[in-house]
Amino acid sequence: MKELKKVSWRSPSNIALVKYWGKHGNQLPSNPSISFTLDQCYSETSLSISEKESKNSKDKGLELKFYFDKKENLAFRIKILSFFEGISKDFPFLSKYALSVNSTNSFPHSSGIASSASAMSALALCLVEMNSKLSGTKVKPDTDKLMKNASYYARIGSGSASRSIYPVASLWGAAHGVKGSSDEYAIPYEKQVNKVFKTYQNSILIASSAEKKVSSRVGHTLMKTNPFAKARYKQANENLTEVLDALKSGDLEKFGTITETEAMTLHALMMCSSPNFILMTPSTLAMIEKIKAFRESTKLPLYFTLDAGPNIHLLYPENIKSKVIPFIQADLSEHCENGKIIWDKVGKGPASIK
Repeated sequence: MKELKKVSWRSPSNIALVKYWGKHGNQLPSNPSISFTLDQCYSETSLSISEKESKNSKDKGLELKFYFDKKENLAFRIKILSFFEGISKDFPFLSKYALSVNSTNSFPHSSGIASSASAMSALALCLVEMNSKLSGTKVKPDTDKLMKNASYYARIGSGSASRSIYPVASLWGAAHGVKGSSDEYAIPYEKQVNKVFKTYQNSILIASSAEKKVSSRVGHTLMKTNPFAKARYKQANENLTEVLDALKSGDLEKFGTITETEAMTLHALMMCSSPNFILMTPSTLAMIEKIKAFRESTKLPLYFTLDAGPNIHLLYPENIKSKVIPFIQADLSEHCENGKIIWDKVGKGPASIK
């Protein structure tokens, strides 16, 4: 069938500094989180519509083809179809037209970097822009309204995807003292961040690219019975206040200390779940020990964080890059799977692809 309209977006992944772990309702966070937006790890996604093959007015079902790296992917199609069905009342065009989604990542799908944040944020941006085009509202691709709506729907697809909508840093979740913060969408936080953090590098050390034994979705669910959940949510709110202060003032030590605490707490919660599970590997632990020893000996502001997996995100300002890279290559790369490292940094957020 002839393509009628097409929209395309590039959207990055992000790395949480204060972690979101535990949710309720329809993808609502049990505590607020803040993240750095990445630059080199992104998804490019296009959404196109054409006339349905069946013109029967009673046919209300969704027609969807999903392509990943230019090949049809039935497993991803099922996930996206479920997402579309859940939001179809807000996007009437989903049931009116035949849909085609094409997506690709700048990083290998099996690289150990979570792609749901970049993929679902790119798709949400496509949905909101397509809806705008079809309704004739003429909303420009970078308006606050479009971005806010995209963050809202990205959240429904993947909680962390809500934070990939904005450049530099995003805050998601109702946070004490943060005007405009909400559990339903993320808000931009670039203007409140000291300029030193806008130069931050994020070297991603791939300890393992194997599929996780326990998915993040299951991990979030296990927080409902975790005996430390209440204390964790209190800690997360306190840590968020401290991190926001550090981001504003440019306090690198305070920022790094809390960021590392958050990473270790996340994995401690996994080990305290029932059933318990461990996502770190011996390589993860070996690199953590070397990072701490290097920081102690050099006094350089080099800190790590982890997502819900074994891979280390090494965070440091650009002005010490020349000292950190030799350390990574000489001492840490040997613990990376096939020596794999992704050299990333704080990024400028999504972009419409014309």
